[in-house]
Parts: sequence; C-alpha cells; structure tokens
Amino acid sequence: MRITLVGSRHFGVTVLNMLRQHDQDVVRVVVHEGGDRLVAAAKAAGIEVVVQADRKTVTAAEIAPGTDLIVTAHSHARVTREALAASRLGGVGYHPSLLPRHRGLAAVEWTIREGDPIAGGTIYQLADRMDAGAIVVQDWCFVKKGETARELWERALAPLGVRLLAEAVEIARRTGSLPSRPQDETFATLAPAISD
Repeated sequence: MRITLVGSRHFGVTVLNMLRQHDQDVVRVVVHEGGDRLVAAAKAAGIEVVVQADRKTVTAAEIAPGTDLIVTAHSHARVTREALAASRLGGVGYHPSLLPRHRGLAAVEWTIREGDPIAGGTIYQLADRMDAGAIVVQDWCFVKKGETARELWERALAPLGVRLLAEAVEIARRTGSLPSRPQDETFATLAPAISD
C-alpha cells in the first residue's frame, strides 16, 4: 500500500512507525508546520515531507502521486474532496470517541466532562464534514474513575488508535477496499474545544 500520512506530534510519529513496522510504503508525510516532530521522523526514514500551504486544508497537490490510501494521525486539517479523489481508496482518520458521539476537537475532554463510563475510538472514512464519514472499524474501553483526559488518551485511546489504524490499513491492503457503515446521525453529539 502506498500511503500519504497527514499528521503531527507524537501520535503522528507513532503511526508512522507502526506503518513502517507493518511494511506499508509511506511515500509522503504532510504536516501543517515545518517544525513538527513528525518532520524529523519522516526525514530520518528518508520519506518526503510536504508542509501544507494552508494549515486548515490538505489539497490534491499535497498528496503523493500513486497514493492508495491517505491516513491522518493527529491532523485537524480538512482533506479536500479533490485530495481524497487523488487517492485510490480515499482516506481514513482516527477519532478518539465512539462516533458519532463527541464529534470535534475535544472528544476526550468531553468524554470526561460528560462522565462517560465507556470511551472508544473510531476509524472513519474522511468526508466533507469533519468526523462524519462512514465507520470502518471501532472499539471501546472503560474510563477509570477520576481519570483525566490526558490519562485516558495516554493509557487507552492513543494505543487503541494505533491498533485500529493498523487493522484498517491491513484490511485495505488485503481486500483492496474499506468496509464502512454510515454513522447514525440521531446519536451525534458535538465536542467543541473547551476554553476553561
């Protein structure tokens, strides 16, 4: 599988390492800023790096030619319809909630704020609306009493995301397609950034 990885920070580096360990061909890494730690990891691995022209969107020109799948890992940029069309299978992302619950930038924080006893992660197909694409694969975990959002992310949700992305990419490699089921909009909730 030829993969364009769009991401940032520690999670982006972890996903890059996972993809390489699973013998996936990461042909390009796209980041929103040149100083990101993912840049150093990609360059050390001899992978081409492209910095987005607009940090809010990923364009078709930023996707590597011949890409089979776009994988996003800690990216808040919208991958345009044209960019998705430049990839044979479109793109997938990881969201740290059981979509359609907690769509938005602060899913883990809202999981804690709402007192959810169960959290989870979703690999979904990238679409025009953020966090609203068809579900590829999901899994869940318990939330410990008194756990902070950061603790939940580090203990359970980040590792879950890496495992689910590996599973989704392997399904795509093996079958040449991605399973998907639409999200049930009647259960959708929003998780906007928390400013306090």
